Amino acid sequence: MRTPLCFAFAFGVLVLASGADARSKPAREMSYAPGLAPHAMVAAANPLAVKAGLKILREGGSAADAAVAVQAVLGLVEPQSSGLGGGAFMVFHDGHTGKTVVYDGRETAPAGASPDMFLDATGKPLGHFAGVMSGRSTGAPGAMAMLARAQAEHGRLRGWGAAFDPAIRLAQEGFAVSPRMAGMVALKFPAARTPDANAYFTKPDGTRYVAGDVLKNAAYAGVLKRLAKEGPDAILKGKVAAGITAKVREAPLPGTLSEADLAAYQPKVREALCRPYRAYVVCAPPPPGGGVGVLEILGILETTDIAARGPMDPQAWVLFAQASRLAYADRDHYVGDPGFVTVPAEGMIDPAYDAARAALIPTTGAAAPAFGTPPGAPAAGPDKTPEPGGTSSFVIVDRWGNVVSMTTTVESVFGSGRMVEGFFLNNQLTDFSFSPLDPVTGAPAANAVAAGKRPRSSMSPVIVFERLPGKGGAPDKAGRFVLAVGSPGGNSIIAYVAKALVGILDWKMDPKAAITLPNIVARGAVISVEKGADPAVVAALKARGLTVAADAGEESGLHVVIRRKGGYAGAADPRREGVADGY
Repeated sequence: MRTPLCFAFAFGVLVLASGADARSKPAREMSYAPGLAPHAMVAAANPLAVKAGLKILREGGSAADAAVAVQAVLGLVEPQSSGLGGGAFMVFHDGHTGKTVVYDGRETAPAGASPDMFLDATGKPLGHFAGVMSGRSTGAPGAMAMLARAQAEHGRLRGWGAAFDPAIRLAQEGFAVSPRMAGMVALKFPAARTPDANAYFTKPDGTRYVAGDVLKNAAYAGVLKRLAKEGPDAILKGKVAAGITAKVREAPLPGTLSEADLAAYQPKVREALCRPYRAYVVCAPPPPGGGVGVLEILGILETTDIAARGPMDPQAWVLFAQASRLAYADRDHYVGDPGFVTVPAEGMIDPAYDAARAALIPTTGAAAPAFGTPPGAPAAGPDKTPEPGGTSSFVIVDRWGNVVSMTTTVESVFGSGRMVEGFFLNNQLTDFSFSPLDPVTGAPAANAVAAGKRPRSSMSPVIVFERLPGKGGAPDKAGRFVLAVGSPGGNSIIAYVAKALVGILDWKMDPKAAITLPNIVARGAVISVEKGADPAVVAALKARGLTVAADAGEESGLHVVIRRKGGYAGAADPRREGVADGY
């Protein structure tokens, strides 16, 4: 494998392979200038996943085909973050038609779910870890069903079976445990110490796997082989589905997920939520995804002078933090599954509303800012949703100009800690509000639990396009592809992605430098500032009377692919193990 591409780069003209020969034959191994891949690019959280994605692209697969391969490998080598038992959001851009859509593979609550399922016998919310480790935390997984639909509609391989080959081989022959996975395995975290996790992560000599050890997973290979032949029914019906429901119904706090719930699962295709931002159009997942939060931050910042200030100006970070707090207040209050509640997403990114929110920046002090009243806002109760992160992301661009930006998760680290056939089950239902009603008014929280409902998500994969004069922000009227970005990180994902976009689009930084900028996550009353941030930034925040704390959130894992003259370049967050590579 060549050295990963994580270099400085600039915008330019896209040059793609053309003609019948380029479309019909697998690409040859080619040399390319450092930092530039003329045909295709993959950026993901583990080098083995990137290698798998590139293999599929070189063999004539599309970005949708490669996404299957990348996810299958990530579920094996990074099980703390995502897998067959989880869910995902994908923003997909069709390079031929110019259309951009969102594939929603978010988990769903079972038919037996109820608003009080995360309350204890006294009517009080369960402790967070009690909810995570319970059988009630697992929803019907949607990642593979979502990928199957995307691949069926945009794949170039004959079926998706070949996309599983790299992961099957790794599972059978074994892979070297990475330092990050080893660190998660060593945690005293409850989900890493369940009977299932202990059995998987303990070697025959009784010690736990450490970095460099070779780990095999024959059961995972078997499930992948079934997926390759049967499609998502391999895990949503039959033997594996029965195993999932049996595992979920084990104590403590058994869940109600049934085989009927699994068999009924369907991914959704949604219109991308897009907003013009300066010279660009930014497209992200609509609710229940987290894109509206990213877009509202940008909408607020567009009315400020943050672009002129640059990353070395402490006041720029004050603006970013305050815009984040105001947008998070709206997002936390209003966003839920639009199939069940009214979500004022368009109102939250309305330019006039965002300008009004921006006007609050000078007077917003230490107290958590109140949610606003965007156009179309319903009455909703306060939300009590803890949002940890066990998540991954990746970006793929193929030789035909198709683009995938996907964020994928099992929710917490190793999900619920319960395993079936070599993969962990999600604890995604703990992304619902544990308190379903306002204790004073009785108004239901937008993100309250309901049967068949999808929990609110922070996942915010993004694709950015050139903004054509006079065309507004509609995705079908946008210009050429500019970049794609995404990140893991729990509720901090929204801030991480927004930071990267400000760095690249406003401050004209190369993507590697932009994603390496210290993270500042401002939500509610506390502003978390990553270690290593400029002391002048911390001083500027404190001078405003704001409460500043050491970063308590999950670290970012940003991935970017960007168009430049002659092809593509990519970058991966140095905080994790990701790489970007192409051909």
